[in-house]
Amino acid sequence: MKRSNYITREGWDKLEKELRYLWKEERPRVTQAVSDAAALGDRSENAEYIYGKKRLREIDRRVRFLTKRMDQLQVVYPSPQQEGKVFFGAYVELEDDAGCLFEYQLVGPDEFDLKNNKLSIDSPMARALIGKQVDDEVTVHTPSGNKTYFISSIYYKKTP
Repeated sequence: MKRSNYITREGWDKLEKELRYLWKEERPRVTQAVSDAAALGDRSENAEYIYGKKRLREIDRRVRFLTKRMDQLQVVYPSPQQEGKVFFGAYVELEDDAGCLFEYQLVGPDEFDLKNNKLSIDSPMARALIGKQVDDEVTVHTPSGNKTYFISSIYYKKTP
């Protein structure tokens, strides 16, 4: 399945911060450590040198990925016309049949984090929620069977 290229402003800022940290702080520090380790002589048995080179490859791979991915991403800001309906960036409060409440924010695939209630727009749950309103019933197909939820509230954070 193709990943969506949408991201919230908060998600964009987080990726940008990671890229800046890796490029401006982490990479120069590791490069210096590798240079210092190389100056000690025999590189074949020098653990600091070997680890440092490996870490540089990891950093470079992540920097390349972030640079390419950020070129593809589009920051989406909620618009006033979306109020009352579930779209990208919405915070949605759901209630299941047992009366348990869940709150999720619909975000891009690069920023989803279920521990922090950030649900990927590409997930089955999010796809079922798109376009729905408060008091709508939503059925989500899960591996353990269908689950039904009721939408109890929808809101968007105001952008500065």
